Amino acid sequence: MSRYFGRNKFFNQDELYDSVFAEREVEGIQQYTTPRLKHITKKQVASLTAVSHVWKMGDRYYKLAHDHYGDSTKWWVIAWYNRKPTENDVSYGDIVYIPHPLDRVLTYLGA
Repeated sequence: MSRYFGRNKFFNQDELYDSVFAEREVEGIQQYTTPRLKHITKKQVASLTAVSHVWKMGDRYYKLAHDHYGDSTKWWVIAWYNRKPTENDVSYGDIVYIPHPLDRVLTYLGA
């Protein structure tokens, strides 16, 4: 399932971006709305298994997602679960947790 599944689109013509639109010679751009994820409960967290991984040089969320889920596009699940939205928020030696099973995590998030 795409990360855009179930998300609404809108045509952005906000004057804040007028210089960008002028540079690109467009009136606006089509964008997806920001997804709203559900908050996961303590009971739901307890029903998951979290595999720990020590962050090292060369690690990327998408690589971990590919190794653990077989789908690199699910990198955001690992970032969300660890409350570290980008790889710049993770330091070498930090423990990153990969939640399993993926289908249950996605169900809990409403994704």
